[in-house]
Amino acid sequence: RAPRTPTRRAGTARGRTCSPPQYVADCMSDLERFLHDGWEYGALVRAALAHVQFETIHPFLDGNGRVGRLLIVLMLHHDGVLRQPLLYLSLYFKQHRAEYYRLLDTVRTDGDWEAWLDFFLEGVRETATGAVQTAHRLLDLFRTDAERIRGLGRGAANALRVFDVFRARPLATLKDLADRAGISFPTASRAVEALARLGIVREITGRQRNRVFAYDQYLAVLSEGAEPGKGVSQ
Repeated sequence: RAPRTPTRRAGTARGRTCSPPQYVADCMSDLERFLHDGWEYGALVRAALAHVQFETIHPFLDGNGRVGRLLIVLMLHHDGVLRQPLLYLSLYFKQHRAEYYRLLDTVRTDGDWEAWLDFFLEGVRETATGAVQTAHRLLDLFRTDAERIRGLGRGAANALRVFDVFRARPLATLKDLADRAGISFPTASRAVEALARLGIVREITGRQRNRVFAYDQYLAVLSEGAEPGKGVSQ
């Protein structure tokens, strides 16, 4: 059984079906009731249905796509599916942009919820699998780099403290590194220089002051598949 949906009052925005402005408040009330009362559906299905409804209401002049995608993650976190709100479905939607919009519109025009749910759940499966693989790759990278740092000898202890900061923040200034590692600024500077000689981090501003250092391989793993390009609407 399909949930109550605001598509019953359809207008258009950017060529896509949406709720006319005079009905937005009522449709948002319908969506709010669904968020509170739609427990007959599983958490993943609830999030999928809510996303379609929000994108169809299109309540804002800008940012509807971002908020709608954020809604998915926050619902899954609230419902206990995610311990942290870290499921990045935006990349999947971007990679399948045409199909994403086509399926949203078929829900609105034909009531074809099943095709949308198949697409959405496959996206969750693919994204979750990719996240696990990425986590394993990062753990392998951290282990390999930590072993290289231990080979520094006398300076290894402070370099490892700074490295631990980079694991949490792959972009950092020297002040950030010193504060978070609990060491002095000169000590942090020497530790970063040691990491740079190993090729683990590099300075990216070219400045003499307020320098920023990047853990390049970490950032490269996180950025795979997310290169700039035309994605889903903002």
